[in-house]
Amino acid sequence: MGGDLTLYISGDPIPGYLSAPDSGGPWPGVVVLHQAFGLDDDIRRITDRVASLGYLAVAPDLVDGGGWGCIARIARDLWRGEGNNVDTVEAVITWLRSRADCSGKVGAIGFCMGGGYAFLLGAKQKVDVTASNYGQIPDDLANSCPVVASYGAEDRFLRRGAQGARAALEEAGIDNDFKIYRGAGHGFMNQAEGHRLIETLGRPLLAVGYRRDAAEDAWVRIGAFFAKYLNGERLPQPE
Repeated sequence: MGGDLTLYISGDPIPGYLSAPDSGGPWPGVVVLHQAFGLDDDIRRITDRVASLGYLAVAPDLVDGGGWGCIARIARDLWRGEGNNVDTVEAVITWLRSRADCSGKVGAIGFCMGGGYAFLLGAKQKVDVTASNYGQIPDDLANSCPVVASYGAEDRFLRRGAQGARAALEEAGIDNDFKIYRGAGHGFMNQAEGHRLIETLGRPLLAVGYRRDAAEDAWVRIGAFFAKYLNGERLPQPE
């Protein structure tokens, strides 16, 4: 269904993975944003799953073997809400939206660090809909696109802002679907091998680990939310 490719963003090569539905097209696009481990087989699997829902899905590798220093810079740009990595992700959205096999509508889905980027893209209205899974929440959501978000109840660090974010979106009249899963911790939708190290180091705060029941329920919610905003007409957003 999918395969590795090189994206040239502002002349710079960025490894990525592109997956498309088996037939039809043009399709709405979805940018898949990885956790701290970069583009691995787990993200490729997730990108294929997004494509199976009827979307042209691309996963750029922001880490590209750069190690912890690169991850720190990606995290720094996320906290600031700007920087080279934010620019790169926005350029990938432009690249995807301009493809002949893309309908022009584009969503974002992200996990952990990528979930923060997905939330940020939504807050900046760079995408039509966004799905953040246990991601950092931006301070300003007043102009966000519609958001579907999922957190684990045992992830005591990142779930704390979920209720406040939902209230802010509700106050702004922005459609949203938030859910906090009992018994699930951080990374409950990911099956990356690198989680073994993070599980050991982060268990007291994050309770990292894949939870099939929570993950499958989240996929159902994401599928329904994306279908509403990528396959149908986008609802007016507050000015």
